[in-house]
Amino acid sequence: MIRSEYHSALVDRIRAQGYQARFGEPHQRVEIRLAEEFGFCYGVDRAVDYAYETRVKFPDRRVFLLGEIIHNPHVNRRLTDMGIVFLHPDGDGRFDFAALRPDDVVILPAFGATVADFERLKETGAVLVDTTCGSVLNVWKRVDQYARDGFTALIHGKHYHEETRATASQVYRWPEGRFLVVRDMAEARLVLDYVEQAPGALPRERFIEHFREKASPGFDPDLHLERIGVANQTTMLSGDSLAIAAEVGKALERRFGAEPGYDASRRFRSFDTICSATQERQDAVVKLVTDPGTRPDVMLVIGGYNSSNTNHLAVICARHAVTYHVADATCIDPERRTIRFKPSGTPADAPEMEAEDWLPDGPVVIGLTAGASTPNNKVGEAVELVLRTRGIEAGLAVAA
Repeated sequence: MIRSEYHSALVDRIRAQGYQARFGEPHQRVEIRLAEEFGFCYGVDRAVDYAYETRVKFPDRRVFLLGEIIHNPHVNRRLTDMGIVFLHPDGDGRFDFAALRPDDVVILPAFGATVADFERLKETGAVLVDTTCGSVLNVWKRVDQYARDGFTALIHGKHYHEETRATASQVYRWPEGRFLVVRDMAEARLVLDYVEQAPGALPRERFIEHFREKASPGFDPDLHLERIGVANQTTMLSGDSLAIAAEVGKALERRFGAEPGYDASRRFRSFDTICSATQERQDAVVKLVTDPGTRPDVMLVIGGYNSSNTNHLAVICARHAVTYHVADATCIDPERRTIRFKPSGTPADAPEMEAEDWLPDGPVVIGLTAGASTPNNKVGEAVELVLRTRGIEAGLAVAA
């Protein structure tokens, strides 16, 4: 079922030709170049497979999904069509499980669930199908160790993201567990300045207020920033996570390094927990947009606007080429020669923009990549619409 719904013969053809293909006559030629890693990762593929299998295995039961299985509107709509009911949190991030019955089935998404939500779900007696990605579980393991050993977990991520919320909740398994979430290096610098007691550091009350929604309850920067373990949302930019971790280690050493018998390992821990699929997709797109032999004129990044890993791919691409982040192929209108897109680096709920005549005249090279939650059929559809914008049918022979 999954292969028939998400497979793309066109994408397979382009891959078979070394991830690039030329279409059309020389004066209007469109060359498509795919990143060598894109689309569904193992964790997403597994989560979607579990969701389909759950619907087939329990045809007569009510099946619910905690949030979204992944951040892809097409896949989530398909699950809705299959009769799976989505449970959405309220403004405070709390789910209402009052209507669940023991004969119901609840699917946990690839992002995982918070410790509290998981315990509440178990109390309902419903069958739980856990699709949490193994890379996410690896981060949970690290954060759990930090809390157990008395380290505050400093998490590089988006505090409102399902994965980060679930990761941060792991500290609650231990009475003294603490966490703090930073979005980027600029926010991490607020923490580093406080650690080092720098002249421009935020006063205590302003620090607490700034991180009120990004820290564990009762977080005290005077007490809880003396021992730090760094972790990250698996879909963040790897370079940013590594840079933040390095700066945290330096800040702690500058603050406490003069202590007799100073041991860095007693103050600082860090593990690179960016998932391999995220890293591979980031590396592949960097290669595509920076290699003189493959560098495109225009980059298309395909994936949900609320997909963290897709947004980061768009940010990388925008540093090197004109980039359009589209939710899916329907954003490309070949008749009007327009494209709707979310500007790279903007929030998930930022309004779409529309560009006219976005495809340059004459021969053009179009690079494509897609987030880990984007199926191949959506990539193939985008290629077809790009070609139709030039009046070229994808079914015609692919030029060598």
